This record gives sequence, structure tokens and C-alpha cells, in this order.
Amino acid sequence: MSTKKTRSTIFIIILLILAAEAVFILPFVLQRIFRTTFLESFGISQFEIGSCFSAYGTVALFSYLFGGPLADKFRPHILMSVALMLTALGGLYLATYPSLGNLHILYGFWGFTTIFLFWAAMIKATRIWGGSNKQGIAFGFLDGGRGLVAAIFGSAGVLIFSLFITKDIELTSVAERREAFKHVITYTSFAVMVIALLVFFFLRFKTNDTVKTEPAKKTITLDNFKLIIKYKSVWLLMIIILCAYYGYKMTDLFSLYAEEVMLYNKIEAATIGTYLLYMRPVIGVVIGLLADRTRASLWIIIGFLLMTLTSLIFASGIISDNTTLLFILSIGTMALGVYSARVLYFAVLEEAKIPLAVTGTAVGFISVVGYTPDIFAGLLYGYFLSAYEGLEIGHQIAFGIMAGFTLIGCIASIMLYRHTKSKTG
Repeated sequence: MSTKKTRSTIFIIILLILAAEAVFILPFVLQRIFRTTFLESFGISQFEIGSCFSAYGTVALFSYLFGGPLADKFRPHILMSVALMLTALGGLYLATYPSLGNLHILYGFWGFTTIFLFWAAMIKATRIWGGSNKQGIAFGFLDGGRGLVAAIFGSAGVLIFSLFITKDIELTSVAERREAFKHVITYTSFAVMVIALLVFFFLRFKTNDTVKTEPAKKTITLDNFKLIIKYKSVWLLMIIILCAYYGYKMTDLFSLYAEEVMLYNKIEAATIGTYLLYMRPVIGVVIGLLADRTRASLWIIIGFLLMTLTSLIFASGIISDNTTLLFILSIGTMALGVYSARVLYFAVLEEAKIPLAVTGTAVGFISVVGYTPDIFAGLLYGYFLSAYEGLEIGHQIAFGIMAGFTLIGCIASIMLYRHTKSKTG
């Protein structure tokens, strides 16, 4: 019986991981890996893709707030499977190369499908899976596994792209690269559809009684909001997630930096972005294990320190095509910092003693502010990259701004560490 239960538990977390990253492949991961190819295929600038993310973030802003209570009312597998299927259908539309105006509408639609229907349900399902003692490893597995899924999708995308490029990438036309990228989008959309079906039929929490005992009739109430705003940790988490997520958004630029500053070709630059994703599962599991043995908030502090240090290195301009080793070490260290903070910021919910029954509401409330970089980050660094197109100074300014955000995040995470320690000490 215990073996059967263990297999069921493992199967659930695998499905959860697949779903948690698959829903974001089309809106985010493809453009992160194929940054310049994405821009030239749609004929848009850095600032214009930033405006698409702004449309996504604006819809997501309201979706976080109202989607949180929704996750406290309905079963996670239903919300998540519907979200995945709708997101995949949006991917098929993306493959038709819509105009910039329609691209804004599509990203707004994705803001609804990935956040209103999906986000809080996924966080709550993970918290349930982790129980009261293994929140670090639960979120470590989730984010680390998501990194592995993203890396696999990225590798598959690079492979599909290269299969439809029949000659040296530098000799191909924009039309040829556009056609190859269309196949990447299409195959990715169908893969997400398959995962949607798997989630609907197999992602069930029969082995966990917590789901059955929660009072669903009281989930969407003003009282829940009044309850969570009394927690100081909720307000600190808003700041921490905002700063950490801005750092995560900056990883979108690694492939672009490799191409424009390090002078790699398009396939080599995409490969760099994919290799970084393979770091995420290792970091996620290791940091998750360490967090369960110490404190999650401690490792968030370490993550911010690493992000601040490496963003200052990039901002200084000392990394160029003549310092390949420093480039590799710096992006590796930054990835370690970004993924460490990203893995754990929702694991702190248990450390802060926030009730499980209002997890969805808490996640939604925190995320309203925490994920606002979806609205402004792309516009902010996109403006400087477009203003100094092809020049290193645009990247330096972008990373300098990141250093400011991560320093603020470090201060907030130290305050959270002290606060949660005083509550349990």
C-alpha cells in the first residue's frame, strides 16, 4: 500500500511540474530562447515585445487577485487543464504570425489563461503536496522540475528549428528563419495540449485528505482578505517577489547578450539560453533540501546577494567577447541567485504560518504587486535596448537597474528572515 501511495505521489508531482512550466512555454520561454528570431519573425522591436508583456501583465494584475479565491473553490486539476488547453490554442494562433495589435490581444488572453485559471491553483496544489514539513523540497521540486521541462522544450525547439534550417544560419533569410520558427511554435502548442489532457484525467489528490476537509463554501469572502493583510510576511513577500521576479525577467536577455555582445550566432545564443535552464532543476532540488534543513528565508537572502553581485559585474561593462570564461561564470552565478530566490518565495508561506485554507487568496494578493514586472520590466529594459540597439551600453543600463531591484529585495528578505525567526523562536 505504501509503495502504491509513493508511486501515486511521485506521479502527481511529475504531472504538476509538467503543467506548471508547459503553460508558460508559449508566452515566455520561446521568446527567451529565440529572442532575436522571435523579434525578426514578427517584425517588432525590443520595446514592442515589451509592450506585449505589458498587456499580459495588466490582465494578470487583476487575474492574480480574483484567480486566487477561485483556486480556493474549485479543484486544481480542472482549472489547470482548461488553462493549458486555452493557452495551447493561443499558440496555434501565434504560429499564424498575427499583427502587433493582435499580438497584444493574444498576450492579454494568455494573462487570463495562465494566471486567472492556473497560477494560484498550481501554488495551492504544490503546498498541499508538500504538507507541513516539506515545503522547501515541494517548491524545490516544482521550480527545479519546471526548469528541466523548460530546458527539454528549449532543446526540442532548437532541434526543430535547426532541422528546418538547411544551410549555415548566417546565410539564411528572415523568411527561412520565420518558417522554421513557425514549426517550433506549432509543435510546442500540440505538446501543451497533450499535457492538458494528462492533467485533466490524472492529476488528482486522492492521497491527501487536506483537500477534502477545507470549507469550500467560505473561500471567496472579504474576511479572507482581512485575515491575510494582517500578516507582515505577506507585505514583505510582495516586495521580495517583485524584486526576484524582475531578476528572473532579466534572464530573458542572456541569449540576446550572447548574440550582441559575445558575438555568438543565433543557434549558439539559443543554446546558451537552453543550457542555463538545465541548471534550474539541480538548483531547485539542492536549495529545496537545504531550506528544509535550515530556513527558506535564509536562502532567499543568499539568492539576492548573488543577483546583486553579478548584475553589478554586467553593469560595469567588463564582460565582452574577450572574456568568455567570465561571461559563463557570471551568468551561471546569476542563474544560481535567481533560481534560489524563485524556488523558495512561496515556501515561506508555511514558515510564516499562513493558513492553508486561504492559500489561494494569499497567493493572489501577494502576486498582484509581486508580479507587476510583467507590466513594466519588458518596457523598461526594452526601451534602453532599443535606444542603444546592438550596443553594450543598453545591456549595462538594464543590468544596473536590476542591481537596484535586487538590493531592495535583499533588504526585504533579511527583514522577513528576522520576522519569521521571531515568530518561531
